[in-house]
Amino acid sequence: MTDAAKGFPLPSSIKVVPGTEAAQAAYPYYTQFVPEDDGKFWFYNSMHFPEPMHHFDMITAEAAYVAMGAMNTRMHVLPTAKGVDHRIINGRVYIGGVVVTDPDEIAERVAEFTSRANFYYENWEQLYEQWKDKMRALIAEAQALPSPTLPAYEPEATFREGNAVAASHDLLKIYQQQVEGYHRMWHHHFEFLLLGYGAYMTFFGFCKQAFPEISDQAISRMVAGMEAEIFRPDEEVKRLARRAVELGVDHHFTDNVDIDAVLADLDKVAAGKDWLNELEVSRNPWFNVSSGDGFYHYHRSWQDDLSMPFAALPGYIAKVKAGENIERPTEQLIAEREALVADYRELLDTEEDKATYDQLITLAHRVFPYVEGHKFYCEHWYTNLFFNKIREFGRLLLAHGFFGPDGVEEDVFHLAQYELESAIVDLMLSWGVGAPPRGPAYWPPIVAQRKAAIEEWGKHPTPPALGNVPDAIDDPAINMLWGITRENLDSWLDDGSGNPNELKGFAACSGVVEGIARVVKSVAEISRIQQGDILVCQVTNPTWSPLFQKISAAVSDIGGSMSHMAIVAREYGLPAVVGTGVATQRIKDGQRIRVDGGKGTVSILEDA
Repeated sequence: MTDAAKGFPLPSSIKVVPGTEAAQAAYPYYTQFVPEDDGKFWFYNSMHFPEPMHHFDMITAEAAYVAMGAMNTRMHVLPTAKGVDHRIINGRVYIGGVVVTDPDEIAERVAEFTSRANFYYENWEQLYEQWKDKMRALIAEAQALPSPTLPAYEPEATFREGNAVAASHDLLKIYQQQVEGYHRMWHHHFEFLLLGYGAYMTFFGFCKQAFPEISDQAISRMVAGMEAEIFRPDEEVKRLARRAVELGVDHHFTDNVDIDAVLADLDKVAAGKDWLNELEVSRNPWFNVSSGDGFYHYHRSWQDDLSMPFAALPGYIAKVKAGENIERPTEQLIAEREALVADYRELLDTEEDKATYDQLITLAHRVFPYVEGHKFYCEHWYTNLFFNKIREFGRLLLAHGFFGPDGVEEDVFHLAQYELESAIVDLMLSWGVGAPPRGPAYWPPIVAQRKAAIEEWGKHPTPPALGNVPDAIDDPAINMLWGITRENLDSWLDDGSGNPNELKGFAACSGVVEGIARVVKSVAEISRIQQGDILVCQVTNPTWSPLFQKISAAVSDIGGSMSHMAIVAREYGLPAVVGTGVATQRIKDGQRIRVDGGKGTVSILEDA
């Protein structure tokens, strides 16, 4: 394929899967591709949205991109990058960056950014502690929202106390407060995030200029060995494994155990009761993490579904009883990073360069834990709470017949956020007027149609990118977080003239491993992972950490050197290659493959 012919499909060439047109049209108009979008480059954000999106779940994309755009463009005023546009087709979310290219505008934005960023960097620890207080207050505010209910008659106390506002009004108030709080959470999420990346990127750029031969992985290892809240849930599972052994109740924990039966058995004996008390200590708040990355309602939290921690306990218990170390290799990572930092410092020629180097790496170490730590409060704890609050509306609508006789409360997530508000108003009208609501006749066929569309979309692959490949991709966040570089895009476009059994990506964590590929395309499939497998997925996240004891290496479609998967792999010392683009399509489940996490290559050795 010549360079001129290289390119991904244009957005206009991607057709809606037949039979799902109505479900596609139900997404907001501003998320639909239009002809003008053919002139822009887009990539499939499988890092955050690896599965087709339910209509309500699109709020997780919308609220995030609204807040990210405002922070980048108007609040922190990043010099060369504003926000990202997003579109959805066949349930798949594509994004495209909005870049600043005018030199005068860049210069204006640099002046604004410098002042604003310096304020944060100079007061980082104090501001971060204030941020945690804001997040805890926001979580408490959401928890305090009452469950939506409608009495048969308004209690007399309502008007006797001078209120005289009917209960139906509270439905709208509660829902709007939930949505407002969710949007506010995303503003908190992005308050520090890009600044955290920015500090690392500045250090990264300095190293690339000062040490032309240095690898991305060597630079990333200089900030390894972090402590962040997102790792705490896994630490709690390890603690529970140790306590099970100490209390002599470890025999209760086996693979594929009946969790309810185990909890009931433990409650019958004193040692078991002690362990259950330990479980409660861990659950609040540390099990408020979802099995996914916090963008899908059905990725339930460990708090709601104990399957993930209970799947990890047998492995950890076996290692504890065998005297093996189950801790993250944090001390080793810190020793390696300090040696690397010192070795490269010695290569600098001037005291001025050494002073700059010292300043940049010190700042990176100060701010980088936030890049992972914030996820616990935002994508997990708050988002899980938010989805559970929406379930309460699903329960209310179900009770009033909105989803038909065979419906379930989860059907509420097939309504877009604006449609859910209209259904709530329909119920308010019905209750107040005393006439039947329209929803029970209107929603069941639409919900059925959208259920079918989600299932059908999941059967169809989607291109990793759309539009013509740009000459250069200079947005460092897109490079390092998503792994979108010109070189990687060229490898994704390989027409087969190269080695069909080799994939290239980012070298996330060094080590060479051969093993059986376990291709996992959704959270629901992680139970298929066997001891020693090589995980092949679109993306993983820190809450899969308890399963890292089982796998020998990891490969992903999406992600750069600073993606969450790359960071977690380094923190656990797990060989990994990220950003291959097409691993889940090219590698077949059960094939034997070789992962070289130092070179960033994956080789297919033999068929299943």
